Amino acid sequence: MSGKVHVMDHPLVAHKLTIMRDKNTSVKDFRELVSEIGMLITYEATRDLPLTTKEIETPLCKMDAPTLAGKKIAVVPILRAGLGLVDGVLRMVPSARVGHIGMFRDEETLIPHVYFCKMPKDIAEREILIVDPMLATGGSAVEAITEMKKRGCHAIKLMVLVAAPEGVKAVQDAHPDVDIYCGALDSHLNERGYIVPGLGDAGDRIFGTK
Repeated sequence: MSGKVHVMDHPLVAHKLTIMRDKNTSVKDFRELVSEIGMLITYEATRDLPLTTKEIETPLCKMDAPTLAGKKIAVVPILRAGLGLVDGVLRMVPSARVGHIGMFRDEETLIPHVYFCKMPKDIAEREILIVDPMLATGGSAVEAITEMKKRGCHAIKLMVLVAAPEGVKAVQDAHPDVDIYCGALDSHLNERGYIVPGLGDAGDRIFGTK
């Protein structure tokens, strides 16, 4: 069974993505929007978290109220652009731990190689949310998921702002057990591997390095 692709069908996400796509949007606004859309997609990606109850006292009475059932989450940004999404996830799930995975792409072969990977000790017991603004060719995402599986992780989701069909297919072919959550599914990749219409180089636009 292929992992499901969840495309956010929400007016706020569509509106915020439109502002992000505009090449005239400032670094400050772009960065804030990455975080805001990150919050909204996290809301959807955590829909299946298990609940239990605990007894509390409201101003009127005692009640058994719903509370998260101790499911541990780790958010894992793919460096560096993925860092832009971490804040939004943590605002929704403040108790989540953060792991980091860094990759560089071999200019000749275009194959991504992991150069940095620092994870919480109990990473294998956590539900993993890998975050990166763009799912283009899918190379980095596939490699990041592979790396997490090597560390014993089995509950893994991928969260991106914008995905290309080519990247979705690459992830589904390599890791059919991983669900993908995205703000939008765009048309295609151009000859340089950029998503069209896309929003340009997300890392440069988040950190102001273009």
